[in-house]
Amino acid sequence: MSGAAEVRKGIGDSWTVALGLIPLGLAFGLLMTQIGFAWWWTPVFSFVIYAGSMEFLAISLVTGGVAPLSALLYGFLVNFRHIFYGLSYPVSAVRSPVAKAYGIYSLTDETYAILSSKRAAAWTQPRVMAVQLFCQSSWVVSGSIGALAGSGLPFELEGLDFALTALFVVLAIEAMDVSRDIWLPVVAAAAGMAAFLISESEMLLIGLSAYFVYLVGRFLWQRAQESQEPSDSPGSQGSQGSQDPQGEAGDQS
Repeated sequence: MSGAAEVRKGIGDSWTVALGLIPLGLAFGLLMTQIGFAWWWTPVFSFVIYAGSMEFLAISLVTGGVAPLSALLYGFLVNFRHIFYGLSYPVSAVRSPVAKAYGIYSLTDETYAILSSKRAAAWTQPRVMAVQLFCQSSWVVSGSIGALAGSGLPFELEGLDFALTALFVVLAIEAMDVSRDIWLPVVAAAAGMAAFLISESEMLLIGLSAYFVYLVGRFLWQRAQESQEPSDSPGSQGSQGSQDPQGEAGDQS
């Protein structure tokens, strides 16, 4: 199949997701200019960071004067899940080094969901690149439009600074629907409240770090429990089998 046909397939795979990114991109662009950034900072953020929720968080980090090392740790904790996205990425279909580099850079929650929805053999390099380019273009263009619109407004829009909080609330609710594990939100809330009591200015860093430690510890504990679970070994079955004939012989005697 020709490259153009594969590109059309990639756009067909991703157009619904790309449409869903438009309102978020518009809100991000409006928020950037309403806070005080020049409109052109929006495409800069979208190209350099390109990580949806992390871009919203970056606004708070930049305006709040957070130290670079702390900001780096924030980014790692928020986007840690992306490390595992690469495990099911159709890397065998992407042969060009430039395309591979772009694929790593532009792998987001949305593109991961699209690329993992089909078996790896269905993907070709043009199709994969079309998915990722189309999604990023939708985000960058909508954000730039929102920023230009926001810079031209003669008044300030109230409530846009709540966009980040609303976004993370929605993500948390969706995660709870998938997991159905009551301990995850309970521990997350407890970590957040404890972090607030420890240091209001470093609440996010402390809370995320504590929750990350809990998740790692819980995973290791579950693995240890699984390895210690008793199983029916051939030796135990053999010993039981060797006892039965003796018992039967005794009964017959």
